[in-house]
Amino acid sequence: MLVRDAEPKDIPAILALYNHAVRETTAAWTTQEETLDARLTWYEGRMKQGLPVIVAADEEDQVAGFASYGPFRAKEGYRYTAEHTVYVDPARQRQGIGRTLMTRLIEIAEANGIHVLVGGVDGDNGASIALHQSLGFEVSGRLPQTGTKFERWLDLVFLTKVLNVSGSPAE
Repeated sequence: MLVRDAEPKDIPAILALYNHAVRETTAAWTTQEETLDARLTWYEGRMKQGLPVIVAADEEDQVAGFASYGPFRAKEGYRYTAEHTVYVDPARQRQGIGRTLMTRLIEIAEANGIHVLVGGVDGDNGASIALHQSLGFEVSGRLPQTGTKFERWLDLVFLTKVLNVSGSPAE
């Protein structure tokens, strides 16, 4: 599995993975599928901001998963904190693709001066929580019944990893 920067040709596959999560899982807390134009706009916005969008591609260059991060919150006091997202093709889960994407995303975040990575995970998604913890993330909070999907309440679990632990922030 090759992890590389996403390219415009990957956007339909990224869209398919995301929309599958919208329809079938609680990974995306929305019921509104995106359009190709909306996902292209998302990708272009990430590129203009210098934010990573990476994919895991197989030997035939088929996208098996993608990952990205963006601002955690809009105020400048949060500028060293980013919230990440990772989606893996359901037919290819539990093959190390999520771990590979996360490992590369952490490397990119460290190189870009991100101090803390934040993941927001459905509290019932034990596999994602375990993956994060195995990569050094800590459960930093649980917000009970914060969201809803599929006619049930969902807990939001925040997982954080402090990356560049030395030094002070530049003001």
